[in-house]
Amino acid sequence: MNSIFINLQLIFILFASCNFNAKDASVPLKLGKVESAANEAFNNYWYAGKAELNSYDLQQSRYGELREGEVVLIFVTEPFSQSKQVKLDNPKAAKDDMVSVMKLNKSIKFKTGIYDYSIFSSTFSPIEIEKYPYVLKSTTSMQEWCGNSFTQLNLEKNKYILQEFSYFESEGDRERQLNAAQLEDGLFTRIRLDKGQLPEGEIMLIPSTLYNRFTHKNLEVSKAKITKAEIDGNIKYTIDYSNIKRTLSIEVENKFPFRIMSWTEDNGGGLLTSARIKATTLQPYWAQKSLKDEEKRKELLQMKN
Repeated sequence: MNSIFINLQLIFILFASCNFNAKDASVPLKLGKVESAANEAFNNYWYAGKAELNSYDLQQSRYGELREGEVVLIFVTEPFSQSKQVKLDNPKAAKDDMVSVMKLNKSIKFKTGIYDYSIFSSTFSPIEIEKYPYVLKSTTSMQEWCGNSFTQLNLEKNKYILQEFSYFESEGDRERQLNAAQLEDGLFTRIRLDKGQLPEGEIMLIPSTLYNRFTHKNLEVSKAKITKAEIDGNIKYTIDYSNIKRTLSIEVENKFPFRIMSWTEDNGGGLLTSARIKATTLQPYWAQKSLKDEEKRKELLQMKN
């Protein structure tokens, strides 16, 4: 990755956080110099005490039928503990244990007949991707009327510790290890951090934890190929897995801040997921808890009522 992000944690200490109040979040603490216009644009956007909220129209196939729903992607920077793998309450006290990450929270909601699906994932990707090439932590929870499940990956040296909890007997309460590799769940943040770029060619990749939950297949490190093309002035990446039936396509805005415009997932049996952006806003959402703030939610989700 270009060196423009290497000194980010020396430039800013204040990160967006759900525990910050609105006053604190609006005044970033600047340490050091901004060395380039590109660096300045990144810092001004991602360290302004706000999160980027993106809403998407969703089409999700489940049980052989196509459902409509919504996705919200929440990108925000925050200080993270390498040892504890949690958001730091006191970043200055953590010293060398602190690493600046871009967190992606993904909220997915759709209905299947009489009941609901609610899926939430969090991915913590270091901003200095040359120094920290792998996602540090990724979690996924799924709630539906039959029960709930939870998956967590934690990076420990050259391994991921994978924990899985489920109401299914064959999938519940187990732990195992995977060799460290790129996470599919980290590709969206990788794109945002590396100026819209993904490495092209063959790559070892751990498939999405949502793919794992939907297909009930074990997560394993898999070989995949990434190709790049242009589509309507934007960038399109296609990720084809070699040994599993899965293709992921991602459309990326071809300019800063390199938003995720749409994506599709196909597991070989037809369309699994299709999402397209409808609205983006920058908000300190953790400070917007009142009834009057519900208007901002309607604007983001483009709700009629």
